[in-house]
Amino acid sequence: MAVINSYYSNLIEGNRTRPAEIRAAQRGDFSADPAKRDRQLESMAHIAVQNWLSEQQVEADALYSKDFIRSLHRQFYIGVPDNLRRVCDQSGDLRGEVIPGKWRKMDVTVGRHIPPPPQDLDGLVQGFCATYSPSRYPGDRKVIAAMCAHHRFAWIHPFLDGNGRVGRLFTDEAMRLAGLQGVGVWCLSRGLARAADRYRELLARADFPRQGSHDGRGALSETALLKFCEFMLDTAQDQVSYIGELLELESLRERIKSYVQARNDGRVMGYGALKPAAANILLQAFIEGELGRASAIEMAGDSERSGRRLISQMKSDGLLTEASNRSPLRWAIPEHAEPWYFPQLAPVAPAG
Repeated sequence: MAVINSYYSNLIEGNRTRPAEIRAAQRGDFSADPAKRDRQLESMAHIAVQNWLSEQQVEADALYSKDFIRSLHRQFYIGVPDNLRRVCDQSGDLRGEVIPGKWRKMDVTVGRHIPPPPQDLDGLVQGFCATYSPSRYPGDRKVIAAMCAHHRFAWIHPFLDGNGRVGRLFTDEAMRLAGLQGVGVWCLSRGLARAADRYRELLARADFPRQGSHDGRGALSETALLKFCEFMLDTAQDQVSYIGELLELESLRERIKSYVQARNDGRVMGYGALKPAAANILLQAFIEGELGRASAIEMAGDSERSGRRLISQMKSDGLLTEASNRSPLRWAIPEHAEPWYFPQLAPVAPAG
């Protein structure tokens, strides 16, 4: 899912590197096209930040701090190729270069929005952190505050580039700290990318100034911000439902069977037939997390020799993994099985 999150968050910003191309880059297989290679590296940088976030185990007060926001941006951009740090205007002329973890030093325009001037950024980010710190909000209000913060961060636009991806990474972590379960298993960016035009439209509308005395008390439109928050919450709920349905055992059982049948029909290119017993082994490995070798061989049926042959084939095909040749077997999701296990999670790589 780290690959999926990277794919969709970068897709919103125009990087169309597909999951299969990202996984190829993880194996060291980069495109010969320099521009595509740079985009692969950018996608991998996003994954590296997700791993870094997991290792930090940051607490809420630390997340909503200027230092952490700068660190998040720095961690992303230290892995981004130099070519993608350069920011050009619409004419293609170089305007500046992104410095990892540093506020922008120039005025910018984002669509119709003119973000605050550079000299105001430090104070605005400090105010942002104080306003949306989870310690100020009880229960579910923490989630609403995180969605509001997503827009306000974009409105401030503190960095020369990378604000969208850093903002989505920040929001993911804010949702996790707000108590939403399974963030990382379900992917908000997938929903935002699938409704990218609406996402951008509502972000832009929330930039509007207050429309009269009944539109909140701040400088910006409260009505537009509420509509943006509703969209974000609906999108999150939709993605939770989508993943929840995919992980429902009976439907997953049928999809695993369909994958095994596709192998036997020759519809999974490059991979040979599998014994039908493979479907039961795969489902049991998923349910239990780990499956003892003796149990797997017994489930394979027939003789112990043929059972070992099937397990060896499944390991070779990436369907099962192991820490050692004596450790339990674990369920895995190789690229060739992903479209069958999790349809529509991501686009399938084009043939050839």
